[in-house]
Amino acid sequence: MSFLTHLYEVLSGLLDPWIFMGLSGSWIPQTVTTLIKTRQIDVLLSPSKFQDAWFGNFWGWAGPNVKLGAEKRVIPLLEGRTKGGQIVQYPTGPGIEGVCIEIGAGSGFWVDIFSNKHLDKTATGQESARKKVTRVYGVEPNRDQHVKLRQHIAQAGLEDVYEIVPVGIEDLNDPSKWGSKVEKESVDCIVSILCLCGIPQPQDNLKEIYGYLKKGGRWYVYEHVRADRNWGIRIYQAFVNLFWPNFLGGCQLCRPTEQWLREVGPWAKIDVGQPVDEPWYQVVPHMLGVYTK
Repeated sequence: MSFLTHLYEVLSGLLDPWIFMGLSGSWIPQTVTTLIKTRQIDVLLSPSKFQDAWFGNFWGWAGPNVKLGAEKRVIPLLEGRTKGGQIVQYPTGPGIEGVCIEIGAGSGFWVDIFSNKHLDKTATGQESARKKVTRVYGVEPNRDQHVKLRQHIAQAGLEDVYEIVPVGIEDLNDPSKWGSKVEKESVDCIVSILCLCGIPQPQDNLKEIYGYLKKGGRWYVYEHVRADRNWGIRIYQAFVNLFWPNFLGGCQLCRPTEQWLREVGPWAKIDVGQPVDEPWYQVVPHMLGVYTK
């Protein structure tokens, strides 16, 4: 690779977050117009409500594209085909199974990953390490997302498997808040995909949900995290993060999620890493892998 080609790739990578924020900002006029037409003046005049409406419109467009790019990592992850952040051909451990919790279900972009269609043989002809998913608790306290979430549940054929939990992590065990409960140490698998960047009180909530895993239960993680490979990129990421949350619905770029997860409680095994194909100048780096209790 020539110097100029490499320089172009580095500069493009450094500019990518600003381009993404620009795309988000381009949805402001449409959001304003829609709110005026539907006479939602209270939303228009409330900064927090307006940001939710604006980000909801933007993510309705951007979310499917983000999912399309992430599936190449997420599907192998849930099949047990990762090692040290790298996708491998054959399973190195078990995939998701049994009773699962999905953190931050949103409007349901990832609901179909729990479908048992993924029990089929992989393209390599090897059996997936996945077993049958019998129950999914989709944690999504934002009730504005529930209509689309139910639609995605129906499209995936999971009406009898997937239950929407309309409260935050702190209330999973409180039937007075949502009419049901999840018992501590009753869950086989937790799945978090690009959601821990935005949860409130992250360290407290991560410790809380850890308590729902059985001994031997697994937490499957694909999240973007703080840049730790290069100090220059880490400083640049912190600068970008001064603006990023305002354009991306409160999403935080610089959370040390990998460290926080290590500290929530004892783990029997940790197999996580940054995807090997991410370059040193990645401003929004990821972590990929499994924590086993």
